[in-house]
Amino acid sequence: MNENTFEKLEYNELKELVKSYCVSSLGKALFDKQAPSSNLKVVEHRLKETTEARKILDSGAKMPFMNVSNIDFLVDKVEKGIILTAEELVYVNDFLRGCRRIIDFMSTKEFLAPTLSSYVNSMTELRSLEEEISIAIKNNRVDSHANKELKRVRSFIDGNEMKIKDKLNKYINSNKNYVQEGIISVKNDRYTVPIKASYKNQVNGTIIELSSKGTTAYVEPSVVRKLSDELEGLKAEESMIEYQILATLTGIINDNLHTININIDLIAQYDMINARARFSKSIDGISPHINDYGKIKLLDCKHPLLTGDIVPLDFDIGKDYRSLVITGPNAGGKTIVLKTIGLITLATMSGFHISASEDTEVAVFDQIFVDLGDNQSLENALSTFSSHMKNLSDILPKANNNTLLLFDEIGSGTEPNEGAALAIALLEEFYHKGCITVATTHYGEIKRYSEMHSDFMNAAMQFNQETLEPLFQLQIGKSGDSNALWISRKMKVPEHVLTRAEKYMVDKEYGLEVLDQNKVKKEKIIETTPTDTTLYEKGDRVKLLDYNDFGLVYELQDKFSNVTVYYQNEMIDVNKKRLKLEQKAKDLYPDDYDLDALFTDYQTRKWQHDIERGSKKALRKIEKEIKKNK
Repeated sequence: MNENTFEKLEYNELKELVKSYCVSSLGKALFDKQAPSSNLKVVEHRLKETTEARKILDSGAKMPFMNVSNIDFLVDKVEKGIILTAEELVYVNDFLRGCRRIIDFMSTKEFLAPTLSSYVNSMTELRSLEEEISIAIKNNRVDSHANKELKRVRSFIDGNEMKIKDKLNKYINSNKNYVQEGIISVKNDRYTVPIKASYKNQVNGTIIELSSKGTTAYVEPSVVRKLSDELEGLKAEESMIEYQILATLTGIINDNLHTININIDLIAQYDMINARARFSKSIDGISPHINDYGKIKLLDCKHPLLTGDIVPLDFDIGKDYRSLVITGPNAGGKTIVLKTIGLITLATMSGFHISASEDTEVAVFDQIFVDLGDNQSLENALSTFSSHMKNLSDILPKANNNTLLLFDEIGSGTEPNEGAALAIALLEEFYHKGCITVATTHYGEIKRYSEMHSDFMNAAMQFNQETLEPLFQLQIGKSGDSNALWISRKMKVPEHVLTRAEKYMVDKEYGLEVLDQNKVKKEKIIETTPTDTTLYEKGDRVKLLDYNDFGLVYELQDKFSNVTVYYQNEMIDVNKKRLKLEQKAKDLYPDDYDLDALFTDYQTRKWQHDIERGSKKALRKIEKEIKKNK
């Protein structure tokens, strides 16, 4: 398999999801090395392992991986001749104990999981080594009972330390003026007393260390020097004996490295298989039937990475036909169908269970190639079409009669006729190579080719013809109705136009009639001849077509058919053809209504009214205007 296939089908994401069910780094490390297998026997074996591990889980039992950790790094140390520390020996012992638990557990599962239980026959209990480490190491240090000589030396060390502490306590009590604090401190493996810095040269002893601030000197009094020297010798002897014990235990481990490495491999195997079973349980998975001759039959199958309310996929190929062409609306699920087919196949080849019905069957392939999404490359200045063609040309020499091909919108990104012709030629070439091919398209020519070829089959993504919403369901054996025509009908495009379009889709005999230019000119003259005989009257409310607003007729039309209209406090002349009558004046105002008042603004009407009633203010204003004009 190639990385492009893994990336486009999101196989690595699925692998990481399944790997997350491992309980140790051993299983995770083995997962990283595993890849889908094209060997039918290997795939059968992997699926059987997963199925048996799932049976163990379903029975309510769990593999006991408690305290089983990866000790590969300790094995490397032993192989290099490095002596393990007491703490590292504890890690080895935990691992040996974990192996023993697995052996005991799997030995009881012979009838439930015969294949998995047989693996423990290759594992070995190193109980004697386990006991040796348990006796010699306690609390992450070499135990005193591990060796008689060690016990004797540690007894001398304890006695020596008690004598030193007694002497130092007496020293502190008799030199209180010099002592900073009445405590005994161990500095550089020597017992000391904290002395005030000002008295450090007045006490009989050796300065071992000064405090960071220089206010305290840690002094080893002369009275304990001989005992301290003896203690140092005893501790050196203790370290020598401890080293011999650690070296002996490391040597025993080295003698059993081959056995330990086998146990490590099998524990990793068990952890990885158990992770596959736990994933299977989480998705209520099944082990599909498998073959190596290209037949795929998916029933109620779900994409392994999708969650929520998923429409299951029913799919069939490889028995009655080897190439399938899928049509349907954009965002209708065609690409998800391709990804589901591809990822389900990779999952099966990896030994993963899948979410599907029991009768589902999956083929094992030598290669799976995909051409999905926009492969446009700015770096190589490739267009979307060019990058797709490069990908397909790279696939051609590698494809054989045991290859699965998944192509999304094959031939798209260029002139439709050329794109469809090229796509058909490519599909034909892959067919002659014996490939199993699933391709999506919008091109009618590819659908027609598929209908004509006996070893090709059409399929359609269904959608609701009333709401125009995708149903995400694949219907094999049917070409989808043209969504463009359905949508156009919904948008009220005239039926005779759609009928003509359907005819062109079938026979390509286009209407090529030329218009009668004389008829067009005549129709234009008739169309532009004025037919409006409306007679406007003063006060009529009219719509000014050029302004998309309303005004009032002031003066009737002249010989040029112009009408004076009162609009936004101004009188404008408008051609009669650019007016539309909204309401007649007689329908708007009473019979005795003063229509002239309509064309005078409020201030003017008020001024005239003031003059008529003899307003003094108005008269003074008139006099002022007369004087000003003189």
